[in-house]
Amino acid sequence: MSWHQLPIALMAKALAAKEVSSVELTQYFLDRIEAGKHWNAYLDVSAHLSLDQASKADKIIASGKAGKLTGIPVAHKDVFVTRGWKSTAASKMLEGYQSPFDATVVSNLGIPDELNPNGAGMVCLGKTNMDEFAMGSSNENSAYGPVLNPWNSEYVAGGSSGGSAAAVAAGLAPIATGTDTGGSIRQPAAFCGLTGIKPSYGRVSRYGMIAYASSLDQAGPMGKTAEDCALLLSAMSSHDPRDSTSLADSGEDYGRYLTQSWIKDSANSAKPLEGLRVGLPKEFFAEGLALEVANAVNAAAKALQQLGAELIEVSLPKTKLSIPVYYVLAPAEASSNLSRFDGVRYGHRANEYRDLSDMYKKSRTEGFGAEVKRRILVGTYVLCHGYYDAYYLQAQKIRRIIAADFQAAFEKCDVILGPVAPDVAWRLGEKSKDPVQMYLEDIYTLSTNLAGLPAMSVPCGFNTSNLPIGMQLIGNYFSEARLLQVAHQYQQNSDWHLRQASEGA
Repeated sequence: MSWHQLPIALMAKALAAKEVSSVELTQYFLDRIEAGKHWNAYLDVSAHLSLDQASKADKIIASGKAGKLTGIPVAHKDVFVTRGWKSTAASKMLEGYQSPFDATVVSNLGIPDELNPNGAGMVCLGKTNMDEFAMGSSNENSAYGPVLNPWNSEYVAGGSSGGSAAAVAAGLAPIATGTDTGGSIRQPAAFCGLTGIKPSYGRVSRYGMIAYASSLDQAGPMGKTAEDCALLLSAMSSHDPRDSTSLADSGEDYGRYLTQSWIKDSANSAKPLEGLRVGLPKEFFAEGLALEVANAVNAAAKALQQLGAELIEVSLPKTKLSIPVYYVLAPAEASSNLSRFDGVRYGHRANEYRDLSDMYKKSRTEGFGAEVKRRILVGTYVLCHGYYDAYYLQAQKIRRIIAADFQAAFEKCDVILGPVAPDVAWRLGEKSKDPVQMYLEDIYTLSTNLAGLPAMSVPCGFNTSNLPIGMQLIGNYFSEARLLQVAHQYQQNSDWHLRQASEGA
C-alpha cells in the first residue's frame, strides 16, 4: 500500500478499521525517510522514539478511546521544541540542544501522558529542516544545508518551512507543522504543491516555538488537502495561558463547514459557493507577476465562479509598502528575541575568549549564520536612539494602515484571492547572493502577517517546467473554517492537490 499518497483522513479510517497499525504506518514512513535522505528534509529522526509512540497509539486505538488523529504520524518543524528530539532552529547556535519540555503545538498533537493528558495521539516522526531561526524564503539559510524540492531537486523547496513542505511532498511524512512569520507556510506549500494555512494571529499557541518576530509568528499545518489541514488545525488550536497572545478556546472544529454550501441550507449542490464574494486585489495582478502564475490563479478564480462565487475587484493600495514595513519590524523583534543566545546559559559558546564581552561577540559571531546576523544588525539599527522614530514608529503606523486596507476590502468581499508568490520555485543559489531580490518574493504574503489575518495556499496548477503554482486565499479575522471550506470545495472540483512529485514518488 502506498500510504504516502493518501491524505490523513483516509489513513485515520484505515487505522480505525484495523487495516494497518500505527507501528506499521510509522515504520513505513521511517523507511521512506531513510531512503529519502537526499532531500535533506529532516534534521533529527529517532526511530525508537517514534515507534514507542506508535505502540502507545495502537493501545489507545485498541481501547476504543482513539480520536480522529490517533496513530497518524506527523513531522514537526525544528522551530518547535520537543522532548527527545533535538531542537536547533536549524542553527549552529543551538546545535545539539534538547529541550526539557514540549511546545504546546507538539503536546496538543502528541501521545497523551501525565504531562499531556489531552494530546491528539499523533506520532512524531522527527524534526524538519528550515531556514535558520525561520529567516528566509528558500531554506538555503539552514546551517545544515538547503532542502531540495521534490518536484525538481535543482530548485528550492521554499522557506522557511521548506523541510516540512518537502517531507510531505516527497512522501516522508503524511502531514507536518510549520510556522509563518511572513509567508513561511504558504510559500513552501505553493512551491511543493501542498495545502497550507496560516491561522489568525493568536489562534495557535506560540509557547515553545523558538521566536523570530513575536507579533508576526504563527503556527499552522501543511498537508495534501484542505481536509487534512482542517483536522490538524482543530487539534493544534487551544487557549494557552503561557502565551499572552493566545485567544480564548472556541473548541472549533475546522472541518465542520467543509461540505456545507456557502449559504446555509442551500439546495443547489451544483453551486456550493453561491453567495460567496471573492475579492481580486488589482495590486496582486500587476507588474512583477509571472504570466503562468497569473493564468493559473485566474483559472482558479473562474473555477470558484463556476461553483457559484461572485468575483469582485478590490484594492489593497499599501501592498508594496508591506516589504519595507516587514523588514523594519521583523528584524527589530528578532534583534530583541535573539539577544538571549549569548553563550551563557545554553547554545553555542566560543572555545576561546578574553572576557565576558569577548565571549558574547565570539559566540554570536560563530553561532549565527549570515542572514540572521544581517537581520539582527538591521533590527538593532532601527531601534537605536535617533532612528526609532524615523523607522520603527513609522513602520508601526503603516502596519495599521495595511490592516485598515484589508478591512475596507472585506466590506466588499468575503475572501480575497491572489497568487502566493510572484513566480514558482527558483533554482538553488539563484537569489541567495541578493537579499533584496529574495525579500521581494514575499510581496503577496507579508501583509497578512502584518494584519494578523488567516491565509492559506492551495495548489492550482503547474508551469511549463512542471513546477507547482499556488493560489492564496485570505480571510477576515477568525475565518479559518470558511477559508478551508472554499479550498475544500475547489479541491472537490480539481485535482492539482492529488498530483504526486515524480522525484518523490
